[in-house]
Amino acid sequence: MLIVMHKDATPLQVARVCETIKAMGFSPHTIPGAQRVAIGITGNKGAVDTGRLEGLAGVLNVIPVTQPYKLASRETKPEDTVVDVKGVKIGGGSIAIIAGPCAVETARRTMTIARAVQRSGATIMRGGAFKPRTSPYAFQGLGETGLKILKKVRRATGLPVVSEALDTDNFNLVESYVDIVQIGARNMQNYSLLKKAGKSSKPVMLKRGISSTIHEFLLAAEYIVSEGNYQVILCERGIRTFSDHTRYTLDISSIPELKRITHLPVIVDPSHAAGKRDIVIPLAKAAIAAGADGVMVEVHDRPEEALSDGPQSLTLGMFREMVRELKAIIRAQPRRRRRPGS
Repeated sequence: MLIVMHKDATPLQVARVCETIKAMGFSPHTIPGAQRVAIGITGNKGAVDTGRLEGLAGVLNVIPVTQPYKLASRETKPEDTVVDVKGVKIGGGSIAIIAGPCAVETARRTMTIARAVQRSGATIMRGGAFKPRTSPYAFQGLGETGLKILKKVRRATGLPVVSEALDTDNFNLVESYVDIVQIGARNMQNYSLLKKAGKSSKPVMLKRGISSTIHEFLLAAEYIVSEGNYQVILCERGIRTFSDHTRYTLDISSIPELKRITHLPVIVDPSHAAGKRDIVIPLAKAAIAAGADGVMVEVHDRPEEALSDGPQSLTLGMFREMVRELKAIIRAQPRRRRRPGS
């Protein structure tokens, strides 16, 4: 259910509507818009007595929301959500370019990569401090030491940083160091972690699960938004299919569909979908052409020495090439002629 307020509704009238919703046993979610305020209602198991709400001062209309992901739906918020990460905007026409190594390895190497990708046009730095690996014998990351390295990188370059929280136990630690908390594909339906992220003051990047539908993806986002954190960035990173020529199948069709049904920004991780660096750039170009709000790619100065995901990591030269080609695609799109990160 969505309550649309009059353009001239006062803060007191909005507060009165929220109090009424709480008195009815539901949860109100205030959604500021360009022209007017809307209030989403969650917690109802069935029909809501709209008559009690329609008569309140300042209420223009009460609209049923048909999608189960009520707060993430464009029915609730038609305007794009723009997530501002220390001045770098994701969504609303801005294109974010997120780059860095799969895993933080050493302070010197991470700084070298950060400075190089920044010169080439990266707007946000990525790097895994905690690494969820399929094999227990693979490199698991540096933990808090890696987070401290990312903090030094941010201080030296000014680039916001994103890194993954593996569980509720280390969420607070990761949150204290980074500017965006990533929830990985393996954790897309870790509901305790999603609720924890929903209480965070930091933006959250939610990756699509390897076998999840778009419906399930948005319901996972709804867990975060329903707890009060509206700064959610959706990340398409490929799904498991019968195809075996790439690591996963990048679902390009999900991009325009997500942009149609949700107001949340959508970025794409072509590195994890590809599994091989030679096709990362074409996939990144396809993602931007399809309407994505940004890309996140793995970059390494010496991929052959990488402790994690070397085969899919772009070289520094390949990253420069990718940014140049993405800018050409952006310029060719009439409605998206804004520079990356603007």
